[in-house]
Amino acid sequence: MASLNGMKRKRKNAHPYLTGNFAPIHTTLSLTPCTYTGSIPQELVGGQYVRNGGNPVTNEEQGRDAHWFDGDGMLSGVTFTRQDKGGVRPDFVNQYILTDVYLSTLSTPALKTPILPSIATLVNPLSSLFAITLRIIRTILLVILSHLPGSRQAIMKISVANTSILYHDGRALATCESGPPIRVLLPGLETTGWFNGRKAEGEMIREEGAGFGGQGILGFMKEWTTAHPRVDPTSSELILFHSTFAPPYIHYSIIPATWNRAPTTALGLPTRLLNASVPGVSSAKMMHDFGVSKKNTVILDLPLSLDPLNLAKNKPVVSYDPSGRSRFGIFPRYHPKEIRWFETSPCCIFHTANTWDDKIINVSTGEELIPSVSMLACRLTSASLVFNAGDIAAPTPLRSTVEVEEDQCRLYYYQFAMPPASLRTETGNSITNQWALSAIPFEFPSLRDDVSMTAAKYVYGCSVSGSTFGAALGRAVKIDSLVKIDVETLIKRGKLDPPTRVVGCVDKRSVSDVLASTDPDDPIKVFKLPIGWYAQESRFVPRADGLSEDDGWVLSYVFDESQLDRYGNCLPNATSELWIIDARNMTDVVGKVHLPQRVPYGLHGNWFPEEQVNGQRPINAIRSIPNVRSQKSSHHAPGPVIWDAWMDVRKYLERSLG
Repeated sequence: MASLNGMKRKRKNAHPYLTGNFAPIHTTLSLTPCTYTGSIPQELVGGQYVRNGGNPVTNEEQGRDAHWFDGDGMLSGVTFTRQDKGGVRPDFVNQYILTDVYLSTLSTPALKTPILPSIATLVNPLSSLFAITLRIIRTILLVILSHLPGSRQAIMKISVANTSILYHDGRALATCESGPPIRVLLPGLETTGWFNGRKAEGEMIREEGAGFGGQGILGFMKEWTTAHPRVDPTSSELILFHSTFAPPYIHYSIIPATWNRAPTTALGLPTRLLNASVPGVSSAKMMHDFGVSKKNTVILDLPLSLDPLNLAKNKPVVSYDPSGRSRFGIFPRYHPKEIRWFETSPCCIFHTANTWDDKIINVSTGEELIPSVSMLACRLTSASLVFNAGDIAAPTPLRSTVEVEEDQCRLYYYQFAMPPASLRTETGNSITNQWALSAIPFEFPSLRDDVSMTAAKYVYGCSVSGSTFGAALGRAVKIDSLVKIDVETLIKRGKLDPPTRVVGCVDKRSVSDVLASTDPDDPIKVFKLPIGWYAQESRFVPRADGLSEDDGWVLSYVFDESQLDRYGNCLPNATSELWIIDARNMTDVVGKVHLPQRVPYGLHGNWFPEEQVNGQRPINAIRSIPNVRSQKSSHHAPGPVIWDAWMDVRKYLERSLG
């Protein structure tokens, strides 16, 4: 049994995603006043910025397999509390998300490695079928053990909810692909419970009826929800998909808004879809994101598989095929069975930036037509990010007749022709335009929320100087640049002088070239952090009655790595800051909030304005560590002798599986 307690790899150096400011922090703070320098814009008052990320609570075994995408979800937030006489006080708060896995881990102190297998184990080409099977068996046994007498928390969902956070219909929802969203409360970041598409645990008013999931032994997989659902800023619908290991592989849901508003959709009536099947996906895939416009949805069927059946083919569970094809499926929002497929060169896409319908008006009839759908995405030419983020060397591609592109990650423009059926050619669906807007590395995209799903002018994101993004992440080289791209201008340039399809690029400058520009109308603006400082994903907050789309501020957590010791570890008193940057010029830092502790480099965050913080649905219960299931209950205690014997067996199993 002791052989099941985790995979260990001999390391000459510390794991890059378990050290420095990637290392987890175990101190949690309730709302704690912060000092600040500069000014805090009035538009931030009453609102809250929150960022999600993996923060493994079990971190004793430093030599274990680990991945940046692993770890228990931890939310870190700054709320801008209103004070008397128009004042404002920033307060910092960070809390673990109280998932089943987190609560079960706390109640099992013998565990030295996380309950769930690391993504690094699943993607490592050197992981044997035997080793992966042992890790999976260990997880299954720990889940079963959590349901037996003596457990403090049964594991009903395996999600660690560590990826992103969003707001929909009176609920703040933390997300991760391995389960449904889980509701948290603003501004204290307490955990309410799992959301099933109709109701969340702990809510006073609940909508009845079936939620995510389904009948049968594999029904639970339909609860697995993308970490990047989309909220339509006009209709307030929540659009999401569920990726599974069994055909048809992808299911699709639309959740209408029903809280304190009259829901509207393009159909004029609230539409709810739950677990509608999406036909045509070729196999089980690592599908992290998708695209949603006002009237269409785009599914990404890329040659990056996430399939346990790969083990039977002598391939890792996660496998990239550089000789495969990238397929994009587009269908009307409410009709997934009407999907149309577009094929092109292989790539990986973990994040789309924006998707919109290109509209024209028929001058004869006045009818609005959609001849094409456009999408902006962060396109990687390999899966190196997946491997490098686990401190694993990416496998060398097998020889292929397909030309392999240079390893890069760029903001990329796709335009899919969508003629009516009567005008479609026999050659199939076509991609009218597909090229990069800029040569600079670009990831973690975001934009102003109220212009999403339309032809927005600006997209914000993160970059690294002097490296490609995939390689930078693999070496844990951190984000040293925040970027604003005028995508409208660069798309126009690309259409006037089209770059080479697939491999072409509109603006070929590097980060340093852009920084050297003195053009006030430059379509690319880069905020370069001081040497030794590194940022995280940024979010845009608009100015009230602003004069332009970019009139507002960009928020990001930053960290000064002079606070590391000579071994690369954070000093005990290391702290982070939240910077407020003028989005118009991407130069001026108008305010800095000084936090009481550091915020580890994490994943995705969001801005919640005051009306969302104040407009949450009422609850009557929250999850808490003291209130998990008691260790001993009457129906679990047939007698003290039997009970003591079982508890001895249980402790032995926990130590063996630890």
